[in-house]
Amino acid sequence: MSAPIASEVAVRLAVSEIFGPTFQGEGPSMGRRCAFLRLSGCNLRCSWCDTPYTWDWTGVNGVAYSVAEERRMLSVDEVLAQLDGIGTDMVVVSGGEPLLQQRRLLPLLVALRSRDLRVEVETAGTIAPAADVVACVAQFNVSPKLANSGNVESRRYRPAALDALQATGKAAWKFVAVSAEDLDELGELVARHGLAPVYVMPEGTTAEVIAERSRRLADAVLARGWNLTTRLHVLLYGNRRGV
Repeated sequence: MSAPIASEVAVRLAVSEIFGPTFQGEGPSMGRRCAFLRLSGCNLRCSWCDTPYTWDWTGVNGVAYSVAEERRMLSVDEVLAQLDGIGTDMVVVSGGEPLLQQRRLLPLLVALRSRDLRVEVETAGTIAPAADVVACVAQFNVSPKLANSGNVESRRYRPAALDALQATGKAAWKFVAVSAEDLDELGELVARHGLAPVYVMPEGTTAEVIAERSRRLADAVLARGWNLTTRLHVLLYGNRRGV
């Protein structure tokens, strides 16, 4: 069970970037118009991470990003003003790992809900969401990391967090696969925790790689009764930031 959110909430969020309007690029809401709030900081170190500028200050994956340049501390009012200016009816809160900041994030989520906006939160499934956060979120896009991410199992696999997210009734499960061999590991997690609905997404940052891996995965994903998602934003814009 997740810890309750403290009554004293810090007034600033560590933000990587805010952009839109754009499209949700992955999972069950793929293609839906939205704004993105990408928060800074992550508790994982994925070898194929496509947003290393949110956490890689030491060059783990080859490039060291500047904390001063990539991590802005913004008030809730400042974030809201930017999201209001984008003018979409859905906001995707991504990262990094957004739930690292869930105590500070709550006032923003409450404000977004008061505007009747749909909020989706993208998370790796290592942190259980607090009840107050769950109440404000329409959907958690949960992407537990497999061995192909390069993270040790003790860091990437947190059973209690997966169970807590599934229990919200608001979780969609999105797994990054490189090859059909990844589906056995994925299937064990799905069976162990009763995860549903399940979406398999090919890892890749070019249209060519995504298409090739999608073809290789498709039949095996169908046979297991799961869904396949592409990466629409990469197909449309390439591996660029802020789109």
